[in-house]
Amino acid sequence: MKKNYSFLLLLVATIGFAQAPAGYYNSATGTGYTLKTQLYNIIKNHTDRGYAGLYVTYQTSDKKANGKVWDMYSNCDFTFGTVANGGNQDNGTNATTECVFFNREHTVPQSYFGNGTTPMYSDAHFVLPTDKVVNARRDDFPFGVVQNASWTSENGSKLGNNLNSGYSAGYTATVFEPIDEYKGDFARLLFYFATRYETQLAGFYTASTSTSKVMFDGSSGRAFSPTFLNILLTWNQQDPVSAKEIARNNAVYARQNNRNPYIDNNDYVTLVWGMPLSVPVYEALAAVTVYPNPSSNHKINIDTELQLDEIQLININGQIMQEIKNPSSQGKTYTLENLPSGFYFLKLTSDSQSATKKVIVN
Repeated sequence: MKKNYSFLLLLVATIGFAQAPAGYYNSATGTGYTLKTQLYNIIKNHTDRGYAGLYVTYQTSDKKANGKVWDMYSNCDFTFGTVANGGNQDNGTNATTECVFFNREHTVPQSYFGNGTTPMYSDAHFVLPTDKVVNARRDDFPFGVVQNASWTSENGSKLGNNLNSGYSAGYTATVFEPIDEYKGDFARLLFYFATRYETQLAGFYTASTSTSKVMFDGSSGRAFSPTFLNILLTWNQQDPVSAKEIARNNAVYARQNNRNPYIDNNDYVTLVWGMPLSVPVYEALAAVTVYPNPSSNHKINIDTELQLDEIQLININGQIMQEIKNPSSQGKTYTLENLPSGFYFLKLTSDSQSATKKVIVN
Protein backbone atom coordinates (compact mmCIF):
# COMPACT_ATOMS: atom_id res chain seq x y z
CA MET A 1 0.00 0.00 0.00
CA LYS A 2 1.28 3.46 -0.84
CA LYS A 3 2.13 5.58 2.17
CA ASN A 4 1.41 9.31 2.08
CA TYR A 5 2.62 11.53 4.89
CA SER A 6 1.96 15.24 5.35
CA PHE A 7 4.36 15.61 8.23
CA LEU A 8 6.34 18.81 7.84
CA LEU A 9 9.52 17.27 9.15
CA LEU A 10 9.50 14.59 6.46
CA LEU A 11 8.59 17.01 3.71
CA VAL A 12 11.44 19.36 4.61
CA ALA A 13 13.90 16.47 4.67
CA THR A 14 12.58 15.09 1.39
CA ILE A 15 12.64 18.41 -0.45
CA GLY A 16 16.04 19.37 0.95
CA PHE A 17 17.79 16.13 0.07
CA ALA A 18 15.63 13.50 -1.57
CA GLN A 19 18.35 11.68 -3.50
CA ALA A 20 21.92 10.50 -3.12
CA PRO A 21 24.75 12.94 -3.86
CA ALA A 22 25.64 13.34 -7.53
CA GLY A 23 27.79 10.45 -8.73
CA TYR A 24 27.23 8.31 -5.64
CA TYR A 25 26.03 5.32 -7.70
CA ASN A 26 28.09 5.92 -10.85
CA SER A 27 29.88 2.58 -10.51
CA ALA A 28 26.61 0.63 -10.15
CA THR A 29 26.32 -0.33 -13.81
CA GLY A 30 25.70 -4.09 -13.77
CA THR A 31 22.74 -6.38 -13.18
CA GLY A 32 22.09 -9.38 -10.95
CA TYR A 33 24.58 -10.22 -8.24
CA THR A 34 27.28 -8.25 -10.07
CA LEU A 35 25.23 -5.14 -9.39
CA LYS A 36 24.82 -6.15 -5.75
CA THR A 37 28.59 -6.39 -5.36
CA GLN A 38 28.99 -2.99 -7.00
CA LEU A 39 26.51 -1.56 -4.50
CA TYR A 40 28.40 -3.28 -1.68
CA ASN A 41 31.61 -1.56 -2.74
CA ILE A 42 29.80 1.80 -2.64
CA ILE A 43 28.21 1.42 0.81
CA LYS A 44 30.90 -0.56 2.67
CA ASN A 45 33.31 1.01 5.15
CA HIS A 46 30.65 3.19 6.72
CA THR A 47 31.34 5.16 9.89
CA ASP A 48 30.52 3.14 13.00
CA ARG A 49 28.98 5.48 15.60
CA GLY A 50 28.85 2.73 18.23
CA TYR A 51 25.96 1.00 19.94
CA ALA A 52 25.24 3.93 22.26
CA GLY A 53 25.39 6.19 19.23
CA LEU A 54 22.23 4.56 17.86
CA TYR A 55 20.17 6.49 20.39
CA VAL A 56 21.74 9.69 19.06
CA THR A 57 21.05 8.72 15.45
CA TYR A 58 17.40 7.93 16.24
CA GLN A 59 16.81 11.52 17.31
CA THR A 60 17.08 12.57 13.67
CA SER A 61 16.37 9.34 11.78
CA ASP A 62 13.29 8.16 13.67
CA LYS A 63 11.53 11.29 14.96
CA LYS A 64 7.85 11.78 14.19
CA ALA A 65 6.36 15.19 13.51
CA ASN A 66 5.26 15.40 17.15
CA GLY A 67 8.85 14.91 18.30
CA LYS A 68 8.26 11.35 19.53
CA VAL A 69 10.03 8.13 18.57
CA TRP A 70 8.87 6.54 15.30
CA ASP A 71 8.44 2.86 16.17
CA MET A 72 7.25 0.53 13.40
CA TYR A 73 6.35 -2.18 15.95
CA SER A 74 3.94 -0.12 18.07
CA ASN A 75 1.65 2.91 18.31
CA CYS A 76 3.46 4.19 21.40
CA ASP A 77 4.45 7.83 21.87
CA PHE A 78 7.91 7.29 23.29
CA THR A 79 9.98 10.29 24.39
CA PHE A 80 13.67 10.42 23.46
CA GLY A 81 16.18 10.41 26.30
CA THR A 82 16.85 8.47 29.48
CA VAL A 83 14.30 7.90 32.21
CA ALA A 84 16.26 10.30 34.43
CA ASN A 85 15.72 12.97 31.80
CA GLY A 86 12.03 12.19 31.34
CA GLY A 87 12.50 9.83 28.38
CA ASN A 88 11.53 6.24 27.63
CA GLN A 89 14.92 4.87 26.60
CA ASP A 90 15.44 1.35 27.95
CA ASN A 91 17.22 1.40 31.31
CA GLY A 92 17.53 -2.35 31.73
CA THR A 93 14.53 -2.87 33.98
CA ASN A 94 11.65 -5.15 33.06
CA ALA A 95 8.55 -4.07 31.18
CA THR A 96 5.50 -6.32 30.94
CA THR A 97 3.30 -4.06 28.82
CA GLU A 98 3.84 -2.01 25.69
CA CYS A 99 4.68 1.71 25.71
CA VAL A 100 7.02 1.63 28.74
CA PHE A 101 10.47 1.51 27.12
CA PHE A 102 11.94 1.55 23.62
CA ASN A 103 15.22 -0.14 22.79
CA ARG A 104 17.31 -1.20 19.79
CA GLU A 105 15.93 -3.97 17.58
CA HIS A 106 18.34 -5.90 15.36
CA THR A 107 15.95 -6.81 12.55
CA VAL A 108 18.62 -9.31 11.53
CA PRO A 109 19.19 -10.82 14.99
CA GLN A 110 22.55 -10.66 16.73
CA SER A 111 22.57 -14.46 16.87
CA TYR A 112 23.51 -14.36 13.18
CA PHE A 113 26.78 -12.59 13.67
CA GLY A 114 27.55 -12.82 17.40
CA ASN A 115 26.61 -10.33 20.09
CA GLY A 116 28.60 -7.12 19.80
CA THR A 117 30.21 -7.91 16.46
CA THR A 118 30.87 -4.65 14.66
CA PRO A 119 29.96 -2.83 12.51
CA MET A 120 26.62 -4.63 12.05
CA TYR A 121 25.96 -4.46 15.80
CA SER A 122 25.39 -0.70 15.55
CA ASP A 123 24.33 -0.19 11.92
CA ALA A 124 21.30 2.12 12.08
CA HIS A 125 20.11 1.13 8.60
CA PHE A 126 18.74 -2.14 10.02
CA VAL A 127 18.85 -1.60 13.82
CA LEU A 128 15.62 0.22 14.69
CA PRO A 129 14.03 1.83 17.76
CA THR A 130 11.20 -0.45 18.91
CA ASP A 131 9.00 -1.13 21.90
CA LYS A 132 10.90 -3.36 24.32
CA VAL A 133 8.04 -5.82 24.83
CA VAL A 134 7.27 -6.22 21.12
CA ASN A 135 10.99 -6.56 20.38
CA ALA A 136 11.17 -9.42 22.89
CA ARG A 137 8.11 -11.10 21.37
CA ARG A 138 9.61 -10.91 17.90
CA ASP A 139 12.72 -12.59 19.37
CA ASP A 140 14.77 -14.01 16.46
CA PHE A 141 11.83 -15.33 14.46
CA PRO A 142 11.96 -14.68 10.71
CA PHE A 143 9.63 -12.22 9.02
CA GLY A 144 6.71 -13.84 7.23
CA VAL A 145 2.95 -13.99 6.71
CA VAL A 146 1.06 -15.09 9.82
CA GLN A 147 -1.80 -17.53 9.25
CA ASN A 148 -3.41 -17.43 12.72
CA ALA A 149 -1.88 -15.04 15.24
CA SER A 150 -0.83 -16.42 18.63
CA TRP A 151 -0.01 -12.87 19.74
CA THR A 152 -0.74 -9.41 18.33
CA SER A 153 0.81 -6.07 19.31
CA GLU A 154 -1.21 -2.92 19.83
CA ASN A 155 -0.44 -1.68 16.31
CA GLY A 156 -1.30 -5.04 14.70
CA SER A 157 2.12 -6.69 14.32
CA LYS A 158 1.63 -10.44 14.68
CA LEU A 159 3.35 -13.63 15.76
CA GLY A 160 2.20 -17.06 14.58
CA ASN A 161 2.74 -19.89 12.13
CA ASN A 162 3.61 -18.86 8.58
CA LEU A 163 0.88 -19.12 5.95
CA ASN A 164 2.35 -21.93 3.89
CA SER A 165 0.64 -20.96 0.63
CA GLY A 166 0.48 -18.19 -1.93
CA TYR A 167 3.56 -16.00 -2.07
CA SER A 168 4.68 -17.25 1.39
CA ALA A 169 4.57 -20.97 0.52
CA GLY A 170 7.42 -23.17 1.69
CA TYR A 171 7.59 -22.59 5.46
CA THR A 172 5.24 -23.54 8.32
CA ALA A 173 6.93 -22.55 11.59
CA THR A 174 6.60 -19.33 13.63
CA VAL A 175 7.14 -15.97 11.93
CA PHE A 176 6.71 -12.30 12.82
CA GLU A 177 4.58 -10.14 10.52
CA PRO A 178 4.77 -6.31 10.64
CA ILE A 179 1.73 -4.27 9.65
CA ASP A 180 1.10 -3.64 5.94
CA GLU A 181 2.18 0.00 6.25
CA TYR A 182 5.79 -1.00 6.94
CA LYS A 183 6.28 -4.29 5.11
CA GLY A 184 8.19 -2.64 2.28
CA ASP A 185 10.38 -0.82 4.81
CA PHE A 186 11.45 -4.11 6.37
CA ALA A 187 12.04 -5.72 2.98
CA ARG A 188 14.34 -2.90 1.88
CA LEU A 189 16.36 -2.83 5.10
CA LEU A 190 16.91 -6.59 4.79
CA PHE A 191 18.01 -6.13 1.18
CA TYR A 192 20.44 -3.49 2.48
CA PHE A 193 21.80 -5.95 5.07
CA ALA A 194 22.32 -8.69 2.47
CA THR A 195 24.24 -6.20 0.33
CA ARG A 196 26.30 -4.34 2.95
CA TYR A 197 27.47 -7.62 4.53
CA GLU A 198 27.55 -9.89 1.49
CA THR A 199 31.17 -10.92 2.05
CA GLN A 200 30.32 -12.16 5.55
CA LEU A 201 27.02 -13.94 4.91
CA ALA A 202 28.43 -17.46 4.73
CA GLY A 203 30.07 -17.03 8.13
CA PHE A 204 26.85 -15.69 9.64
CA TYR A 205 24.55 -18.51 8.58
CA THR A 206 26.47 -21.74 8.02
CA ALA A 207 25.69 -24.74 10.27
CA SER A 208 23.19 -22.86 12.38
CA THR A 209 20.05 -24.11 14.05
CA SER A 210 18.68 -20.62 14.72
CA THR A 211 15.08 -20.43 13.53
CA SER A 212 15.47 -16.98 12.02
CA LYS A 213 18.40 -17.98 9.86
CA VAL A 214 16.05 -19.92 7.64
CA MET A 215 15.56 -16.61 5.86
CA PHE A 216 19.07 -16.91 4.43
CA ASP A 217 20.78 -19.53 2.30
CA GLY A 218 24.41 -18.84 3.21
CA SER A 219 25.36 -17.57 -0.25
CA SER A 220 26.92 -14.18 -0.92
CA GLY A 221 24.84 -13.74 -4.08
CA ARG A 222 21.15 -14.51 -3.68
CA ALA A 223 21.57 -14.44 0.13
CA PHE A 224 17.93 -15.36 0.89
CA SER A 225 16.25 -18.75 0.82
CA PRO A 226 13.50 -18.99 -1.84
CA THR A 227 10.43 -18.66 0.42
CA PHE A 228 11.68 -15.59 2.23
CA LEU A 229 13.11 -13.94 -0.86
CA ASN A 230 9.67 -14.18 -2.45
CA ILE A 231 8.05 -12.70 0.67
CA LEU A 232 10.45 -9.75 0.68
CA LEU A 233 10.13 -9.13 -3.06
CA THR A 234 6.35 -9.17 -2.73
CA TRP A 235 6.39 -6.76 0.20
CA ASN A 236 8.72 -4.47 -1.70
CA GLN A 237 6.15 -4.29 -4.50
CA GLN A 238 3.08 -4.01 -2.29
CA ASP A 239 4.46 -1.20 -0.14
CA PRO A 240 6.51 1.30 -2.19
CA VAL A 241 9.21 3.61 -0.82
CA SER A 242 7.70 6.33 1.39
CA ALA A 243 8.72 9.83 2.42
CA LYS A 244 9.48 8.40 5.86
CA GLU A 245 12.08 6.03 4.41
CA ILE A 246 13.68 8.73 2.29
CA ALA A 247 14.01 11.05 5.29
CA ARG A 248 15.41 8.22 7.42
CA ASN A 249 17.92 7.23 4.73
CA ASN A 250 19.15 10.82 4.58
CA ALA A 251 19.47 11.08 8.36
CA VAL A 252 21.38 7.80 8.71
CA TYR A 253 23.66 8.85 5.83
CA ALA A 254 24.47 12.06 7.70
CA ARG A 255 25.65 9.97 10.65
CA GLN A 256 27.14 6.84 9.00
CA ASN A 257 28.19 8.15 5.58
CA ASN A 258 26.50 5.33 3.68
CA ARG A 259 23.04 4.88 2.18
CA ASN A 260 20.41 2.23 1.52
CA PRO A 261 20.50 1.95 -2.28
CA TYR A 262 17.13 0.19 -2.44
CA ILE A 263 15.46 3.32 -1.08
CA ASP A 264 17.37 5.67 -3.36
CA ASN A 265 16.57 3.59 -6.45
CA ASN A 266 14.00 0.89 -5.86
CA ASP A 267 14.66 -0.55 -9.33
CA TYR A 268 17.87 -2.00 -7.89
CA VAL A 269 15.76 -4.62 -6.07
CA THR A 270 14.46 -6.22 -9.25
CA LEU A 271 17.73 -5.64 -11.11
CA VAL A 272 19.50 -7.73 -8.46
CA TRP A 273 16.90 -10.34 -7.46
CA GLY A 274 14.23 -10.19 -10.15
CA MET A 275 10.46 -10.16 -9.72
CA PRO A 276 8.52 -12.10 -7.08
CA LEU A 277 7.17 -15.42 -8.25
CA SER A 278 3.56 -15.07 -9.31
CA VAL A 279 1.00 -17.27 -7.59
CA PRO A 280 -2.06 -18.48 -9.53
CA VAL A 281 -5.19 -16.74 -8.34
CA TYR A 282 -7.02 -20.04 -7.78
CA GLU A 283 -4.19 -21.22 -5.51
CA ALA A 284 -4.27 -18.00 -3.50
CA LEU A 285 -8.07 -18.23 -3.22
CA ALA A 286 -7.79 -21.77 -1.93
CA ALA A 287 -5.48 -20.46 0.81
CA VAL A 288 -7.95 -17.86 2.08
CA THR A 289 -8.53 -18.02 5.84
CA VAL A 290 -12.13 -17.71 7.12
CA TYR A 291 -12.65 -17.27 10.86
CA PRO A 292 -14.22 -17.85 13.29
CA ASN A 293 -15.74 -20.95 11.74
CA PRO A 294 -18.11 -21.93 13.26
CA SER A 295 -19.05 -18.37 14.20
CA SER A 296 -20.91 -17.70 17.44
CA ASN A 297 -21.21 -13.91 17.02
CA HIS A 298 -22.93 -13.81 13.60
CA LYS A 299 -19.77 -12.40 12.03
CA ILE A 300 -16.99 -13.90 9.92
CA ASN A 301 -13.64 -12.52 8.76
CA ILE A 302 -11.96 -13.35 5.47
CA ASP A 303 -8.17 -12.98 5.36
CA THR A 304 -6.50 -12.89 1.93
CA GLU A 305 -3.69 -11.12 0.12
CA LEU A 306 -5.93 -10.90 -2.95
CA GLN A 307 -8.20 -8.06 -3.95
CA LEU A 308 -11.64 -9.70 -3.97
CA ASP A 309 -14.03 -8.67 -6.73
CA GLU A 310 -17.09 -10.31 -5.22
CA ILE A 311 -18.26 -12.13 -2.10
CA GLN A 312 -21.38 -14.29 -2.13
CA LEU A 313 -22.98 -15.97 0.86
CA ILE A 314 -25.16 -18.86 -0.39
CA ASN A 315 -27.44 -20.97 1.77
CA ILE A 316 -27.79 -24.73 1.56
CA ASN A 317 -30.71 -24.37 -0.89
CA GLY A 318 -28.59 -22.38 -3.34
CA GLN A 319 -30.13 -19.00 -2.45
CA ILE A 320 -27.77 -16.01 -2.47
CA MET A 321 -28.20 -14.44 0.98
CA GLN A 322 -25.58 -11.71 0.49
CA GLU A 323 -23.82 -10.50 -2.63
CA ILE A 324 -21.11 -7.87 -2.28
CA LYS A 325 -19.39 -6.58 -5.40
CA ASN A 326 -16.03 -4.83 -5.03
CA PRO A 327 -16.02 -5.30 -1.25
CA SER A 328 -13.86 -3.07 0.92
CA SER A 329 -11.32 -4.45 3.40
CA GLN A 330 -9.38 -3.36 6.44
CA GLY A 331 -5.80 -4.22 5.54
CA LYS A 332 -6.17 -7.73 4.13
CA THR A 333 -9.34 -8.61 6.07
CA TYR A 334 -12.90 -8.56 4.74
CA THR A 335 -15.72 -8.80 7.31
CA LEU A 336 -19.33 -9.98 6.97
CA GLU A 337 -21.64 -9.09 9.86
CA ASN A 338 -25.21 -9.67 11.06
CA LEU A 339 -25.34 -13.15 9.57
CA PRO A 340 -28.35 -15.32 10.46
CA SER A 341 -27.67 -18.74 11.91
CA GLY A 342 -27.21 -21.49 9.38
CA PHE A 343 -24.91 -23.49 7.12
CA TYR A 344 -23.54 -21.54 4.13
CA PHE A 345 -21.26 -21.67 1.13
CA LEU A 346 -18.99 -18.63 0.89
CA LYS A 347 -18.05 -17.96 -2.74
CA LEU A 348 -15.03 -15.67 -3.23
CA THR A 349 -14.13 -14.26 -6.64
CA SER A 350 -10.95 -12.54 -7.78
CA ASP A 351 -9.74 -11.89 -11.32
CA SER A 352 -12.59 -14.00 -12.79
CA GLN A 353 -11.65 -17.04 -10.70
CA SER A 354 -13.59 -18.37 -7.72
CA ALA A 355 -13.27 -20.61 -4.71
CA THR A 356 -15.91 -21.78 -2.24
CA LYS A 357 -15.64 -22.25 1.52
CA LYS A 358 -18.10 -23.88 3.92
CA VAL A 359 -19.22 -21.66 6.78
CA ILE A 360 -21.34 -22.36 9.88
CA VAL A 361 -23.02 -19.58 11.86
CA ASN A 362 -24.46 -20.71 15.22
